[in-house]
Amino acid sequence: MTLTTSVTWESGLAFAVEQDGHRYRIDASPEAGGRDLGPRPKALLLSGLGGCTGIDVVSILDKMRVPIDGLEIQVSAESRDEHPRIFTGIHVRYLFRGRNLPLDKLERAVKLSEDTYCGVSAMLRPAVPITSEIVVEDPHDLK
Repeated sequence: MTLTTSVTWESGLAFAVEQDGHRYRIDASPEAGGRDLGPRPKALLLSGLGGCTGIDVVSILDKMRVPIDGLEIQVSAESRDEHPRIFTGIHVRYLFRGRNLPLDKLERAVKLSEDTYCGVSAMLRPAVPITSEIVVEDPHDLK
């Protein structure tokens, strides 16, 4: 399987991206000379990681017959100060919402994604340490 994307310079530091039939723009921050017309390329790596593992986890939990009310995946990264400003660490926070969610099954789904299924994680892990945590919010406990 071959994946392709097309990145075309528009102006300044903004580029139009065509990918999988979708079009969006990436740009640099104003501090870096851009006009903030779209997300930053490195941040999109984090979004890709969150989306990849999210798709896995939801699919796995569905197969386990574990209904969830919501899942938010918060991905953060630290970068070094010198060029190239690569990530020095990535942290993935899985925020599950639902009633009486079985923690063992949530942990199993996350582990399967991280260790077996998520291709983005598999590509990034040799280059940067990735840590994760699971947080469960039961809406009945918040009252």
